[in-house]
Amino acid sequence: MISFGPVPSRRLGQSLGVNNIPPKVCSYACVYCQLGKAMKMQVNREEFYSTGLIQKDVEKRIHEARSRNEKIDYLCIVPDGEPTLDVHLGDTIDVLNNTGIKTAVISNASLVDRQDVRDDLAKASWVSLKVDAVSMDTWKKINRPHRALELDRMMDGIKEFAASYKGVLATETMLVKGINDDVDELQKVAAFIGSFQPDVAYVSISTRPPAEKSVELPDEDTINRAFQVLNGSINHVEYLIGYEGNTFAFTGNVEEDILSITSVHPMRQDAVEEFLEKSKSNWHVIRKMIEDERLIETEYGGKRFYMRKL
Repeated sequence: MISFGPVPSRRLGQSLGVNNIPPKVCSYACVYCQLGKAMKMQVNREEFYSTGLIQKDVEKRIHEARSRNEKIDYLCIVPDGEPTLDVHLGDTIDVLNNTGIKTAVISNASLVDRQDVRDDLAKASWVSLKVDAVSMDTWKKINRPHRALELDRMMDGIKEFAASYKGVLATETMLVKGINDDVDELQKVAAFIGSFQPDVAYVSISTRPPAEKSVELPDEDTINRAFQVLNGSINHVEYLIGYEGNTFAFTGNVEEDILSITSVHPMRQDAVEEFLEKSKSNWHVIRKMIEDERLIETEYGGKRFYMRKL
């Protein structure tokens, strides 16, 4: 299946997925991947599906969605492998752009040191690049890259792309317990991402069971700490922890609004109090949500924060 959806996207609203790479063909074999180790690890770009085939399949899916009055905010190239391995990625983005719908690409950034890859990604409206680690040992442990890849070159490529890209740039840092969630690594990641200031830096956890049973999620305190460390160096940081809601203003349902907000970023106690006052509610709502295990209270830097329980 080349295209799928539209489906709710934590990043992009209603997204029509485009699968331009066969399953498990990747330059990484990340420990947290729900598909397991890459079936074929490679760094050389090649043709997997013709641009014409992708175009025909996507246009058919768009027509079907519109016939059902389904909204499509983005056409998102997010395969079960690394999308930049497709040598025709740029041509594919061109034909997708012709539909009048914005295009997005979610990449692990491993090939972005290459000029041809940067040129292809530059055609998309929205690009996400993975930055799980910037220390060699941690990078190898969490992403298990193809042996031909070089971390320094990849990091230089990310900065070069960020300097010239005209669309919306996101980064994504996936946290794995005991691998890249310590303060030292997080500070290094924060300093690197802060050096080029993407439009948004996501802190994420795996929302599907990883294929490797030894992989564990960090707890809420650790996730909040990661947010605070990154937020100290990066202008716009958000969570990606599985909640699909995107309502940030008061809508009348206080509990759902608070869950929506705290799934994207933690709320400090004074912000919660202000929100409750605006909604003509009181702290009983928060106590009940904690008792029901929908919300968790945590502390960082002497301040009390509230976030959605995982």
